[in-house]
Order: sequence, then C-alpha cells, then structure tokens
Amino acid sequence: MPDPVAPPGPRPAPPPLLDVRDLRVSFRTEAGLVRAVDGVSFALERSEVLGVVGESGSGKSVSLMAILGLLGSSHVLVEGSVRFQGRELIGLPPSELRHVRGREIAMVFQDPMTALTPVHTIGAQVVEQLRAHTGLGRAAARARAIELLAAVGLPQPAAVYARFPHQLSGGMRQRAVIAMALSCNPAVLIADEPTTALDVTVQAQILALIDRLRRDFGSAVVLITHDMGVVAELADRVLVMYAGRVVERGSAADLFDEAWHPYTWGLLGSIPPLAGPRPRRLPSIGGLPPSLAALPPGCAFAPRCAVSSSRCAQRPVLAGAGAHQAACVITPPERAAARTRCTLLPQPT
Repeated sequence: MPDPVAPPGPRPAPPPLLDVRDLRVSFRTEAGLVRAVDGVSFALERSEVLGVVGESGSGKSVSLMAILGLLGSSHVLVEGSVRFQGRELIGLPPSELRHVRGREIAMVFQDPMTALTPVHTIGAQVVEQLRAHTGLGRAAARARAIELLAAVGLPQPAAVYARFPHQLSGGMRQRAVIAMALSCNPAVLIADEPTTALDVTVQAQILALIDRLRRDFGSAVVLITHDMGVVAELADRVLVMYAGRVVERGSAADLFDEAWHPYTWGLLGSIPPLAGPRPRRLPSIGGLPPSLAALPPGCAFAPRCAVSSSRCAQRPVLAGAGAHQAACVITPPERAAARTRCTLLPQPT
C-alpha cells in the first residue's frame, strides 16, 4: 500500500530584495589599511524605507557606494556579501554591474550640482540614462524624460528639459536628479542626504515626493541622513552607524520610543522638543569622531560617552530582543538611569 502523501508545508519566505552581510570597506593609505566600514549587515524588503543615520564620517555613504561598485580603485578593498534579488554583486564584472546600477538600483547623490554634468542640459542627461538602460529611441526617450520631470513636480517640464543645471534652483536640481534616478523604475532607490542645503519648505516637498514615488512604484528606499526628523517622517526601520560600525538597529518606532545606545540618545537629543518648556540649549555630544586609522580599543564611542565604564574596553556585539539590537554593554535595568545621566550633563554655554 503506497504511503500517504504528506500535506504541503508552509512556503518559504521570499529572500530580501537586498541582503547585505558583513560588508567591510578598507582603503590603502600611507599609514596602512584603514577600515572605513566594518561589518555592516542589513536586509531590505520591497516597498520598505530604511534610514541610515550617523554623523559625517560614520561610513553611511561609503557603505552604499560600495554596494553599487562606485569605489572602484586599486586602493579600495571591499569584502563581504551583497545579494540583490539573490544575485551576488560583490565581485561582479563591471560590465554586468552597469546593467544593475541605474536600472535596478539607482542613487540620488548628496549634491545635485556635482551629480549633474554642467555642460549638458537636464533633458540630455535623463535621455542618456533612458537610452542606455531601456533601448528607447530618441523621440520616445525625450517624451519619457519630460513625463518624468513633470512627475517629480517640476513646473514647465518641457522648458526644464532644455535648461542647464546652473539655470535651476537647488530644489529643482534635486527633483531633476530624482527624476533621473527613477527613470527606469528601479527596485531600490538610494537617497544620500536628499534634503541637504534645502529650505524647510522644499525639504518637505522632496520627502513627500520620495514617499509618494515609493508608494506609486513599489520601490524600496535607503535614506542616508544625519537628520533624525527626516527619519521620523519616512523610515520604517533605522540603522545607526558610528565609526564605520552599526551601533543600533531596529524599527523607527523602537528607536524613537526607547533607544538603547548612548550615541542614539545623543542624536535624538538634537531634535527640538515640540512640547514643554523651550530648552536654553539643545544637548550635544562632546568631542569629535575618532580617526579611523586609530580607533580606540573596545567601543569606538567610549571616549565621547558620558556613561562609559571599564566594561567598554571590550568591543560590544549587536544584541537585543528580536529586530531591536544595540552594541552596548549597558544592561536593560541600567538604561533608564544611564539615559537620565546623559540628559542632566551640563551643556556648554
């Protein structure tokens, strides 16, 4: 008698859209090998917004540029694994990586003035991207470019198409760069400080645009920023980086409701309160970020941490409950008192 057929089990979950494991980026210098990114890992799901935050020099932009293969040099060493839709990108030949970059994974660079070529019109640059990745003819690419410029909210898109970058305002240039990045409907959009140097009204418009395009196209977004207010507005999950390392990660709700790492407390303290008495001065993190060529032993943040102890001489590992993790030796019972101590420190006049 044949064995009964077993009922089908649960279907395995699909792999993440972008899966980064133990990413390390080192630069060869006269002083030796300097590691700028040290063991960064994260997974990005479809239609998700991941906020990557930290001070300048924390390794945010370098990490994402390494994913796209934009650090190509004999003086750069990239290690680890980056899988996009199950395909390994680290070590991919440049000719194959170019088919992914721009078409499947696009990037909005921090300064649109330097991201755009000054001697070519806005339209010519969008058309070049479209023809390189989609095979559209010249007339069809021009029509699509004007459609994209209109979609990002630029007035008189046909006129903007014929202008040079210096003829546009900062906000208009940023919208043009976003239009170029979205021209091929990428699965992942990396936005590097998309609101830097813009006034608050244009900032709000750009953030609303990114959120709307994420919902309309279903793209996942990696938002690189040092502005925690921007993270609170858009991000689903947050990665906090310091000195090339991830020091805390979790959902945006977890980090804003109860952050665990003293560095995250400092970043959150930079946001002016919406209620209660107005503080005389916002809290600040003392000292300067360490040199990557001479990181302190143990926790890299310890020299600037108001609640550091001898336990910080050993490098902490990311640990926690579920998706919320922090690389800190402060135990859960100690956190409330430690955060209070940080808040009550005297501020510089």
